Amino acid sequence: MDPHEPQESLSPLPAATTELDEAEVEAQAAAIDVPDDTGEGGKLRMIIQLVKRSFGVKDLAAMRLSLPASLLEPIPNLEYWHYLDRPDLFVTINDHDDTLERMLAVLRFTFSKDIRHVRGKPCKPYNSVLGENFRVHWDVNPISYDSDDRTPIITTHVESSPKPHLHSETTGSVNQGSKTSLKSGRVGGFGSLLSMKGWSSPAVEKTSPSTVVESNVSAQLSNLSLASTTNTGESASGSTTSPPTSMSTSAGSLRIAYLTEQISHHPPISAYVASCPARHITLSGIDQISVRVLASASVRVSSGAMNKGLFIALDGGPGAGERYQITHPVAHVNGVLRGSFYATVHESTIVTCTGGPGVGDGEMLRAIIEYKEESWLGKPHFLVEGVIHRYNPSSHEHEEWTKVKHVPPARAEVYFEGCWRDVVRWRHASAAASSGGSSSSSSSLSSPVAVAAAAFGAAKGKGTRKSDEQEEWTTLIDLAPLLSVPKTVRPISKQLPTESRRLWESVTNRLLRKEYGEATRAKHVIEQRQRDEAAERKRRGIEFVPRYFEKDIQSGVPTLTQVGRDALEEELKYEDGEHHDNDGDDGGSTPSAAS
Repeated sequence: MDPHEPQESLSPLPAATTELDEAEVEAQAAAIDVPDDTGEGGKLRMIIQLVKRSFGVKDLAAMRLSLPASLLEPIPNLEYWHYLDRPDLFVTINDHDDTLERMLAVLRFTFSKDIRHVRGKPCKPYNSVLGENFRVHWDVNPISYDSDDRTPIITTHVESSPKPHLHSETTGSVNQGSKTSLKSGRVGGFGSLLSMKGWSSPAVEKTSPSTVVESNVSAQLSNLSLASTTNTGESASGSTTSPPTSMSTSAGSLRIAYLTEQISHHPPISAYVASCPARHITLSGIDQISVRVLASASVRVSSGAMNKGLFIALDGGPGAGERYQITHPVAHVNGVLRGSFYATVHESTIVTCTGGPGVGDGEMLRAIIEYKEESWLGKPHFLVEGVIHRYNPSSHEHEEWTKVKHVPPARAEVYFEGCWRDVVRWRHASAAASSGGSSSSSSSLSSPVAVAAAAFGAAKGKGTRKSDEQEEWTTLIDLAPLLSVPKTVRPISKQLPTESRRLWESVTNRLLRKEYGEATRAKHVIEQRQRDEAAERKRRGIEFVPRYFEKDIQSGVPTLTQVGRDALEEELKYEDGEHHDNDGDDGGSTPSAAS
């Protein structure tokens, strides 16, 4: 038996992954399908019509919208959602001997895992089909650290040199959120979001439409550069970028391999796992979203029932035995009726550490990232504040703490605040207490007028020394210059028929040539084949069984099958044979292994 062939079993799947009746699915699809149209005006009319038909629908994700190809971006869903836009920050989590430093590293990863949403606008990738899978890897160089405060020094895949320390004169605080946001040349109101750097649809060479390679541009979509090109060292906006890390497995580089599979179609659920054995670190989780159109015509995206967050396991090194659970916040996609999409984040992300050495007296660390409420009028500010606090696993009182103000000051270790599109800074809770209270009560900085006056005075040689309070803050992460790290994917000729890029190749090539009618027809062929396979399974009375993951996903942490372990190990060892080392002349090249 071919270990890569899908297996069938009479054993039922968990209730959450049982397929719906085909007639019901077809009725749902028919109720929301819209006609194809290639013009920009036609696209907007289709979006408005779709929004109208979606009001009152409890969960659009469970309905699996069958959209015309002209409304889709040329990237498979499983490739778009991988949470490793900055794998170099992911592997730093286990670099630190101190428990608090590891939690700070987890927070850096959490803020950086979706850089594509900072660099570009939201997009709609292809819906995954049952059994579809995707494999990818990254090779990154280890990050060095500032000798004074252990702040990571990031020099690859950035627009400009990141700031090693945050000077409070250049930023606002959460308390100022109603009046001013953290200042950034890249983040502003609706206008700047519509022209955000790095958003460009990939192009295809006429001579080779099926050849696909990575390019180092800002948005994750553009990282799926469907053309035979090499990185020019230019971002989509034309600004010079640092040479990227070589994609070859050079001496001293760290490989991170990633595997994901669509394990249910109705409702849509996928499982994923990423591994970096050199750092004894694994990331895994279940992806399921719930989507609803609100009365404001914005789209609310939240976690589905089986999605319990991201799980990081440290199985060796300084943090051996630690497990981190990172829950998902709620996102809103705004600007739908204008056809100008941008995302805001709401509620909280909770990061809980279990296992490992702890912080003494049986206590562990837990972090709250609280996304500040955005007004539906005026420009968004994208502000966050948060706290790292101690908790006792034997008690349940901490489970009610979902905002910074809920945490007793005596339990707080660190406060942090900033903008999830720009700079986030932190300081010890003891420093906050000595300056008059917690972050939320004592962290406001000088007013814009005072900042301007201080800057003018400094220019005249009359500047004054910053206060001790201003010097207490340290940069947690500066997101503004960060780009997504390009991935390496095997050529289509070396992929299985169920792998994402090969599966959707016919649709992708036509979309890139702007043959929207043909792309929609190719998409319908794939969808019809899935319906036929589902009908055949129903006729035979059998259930689909995932290939790479065990079917029991109730815990939210997927388990690899033996075939899955073999596939991940294969990706960890894969050599494409076409390594392109950086020569320093053109900013470096990426291998033409991604297809």
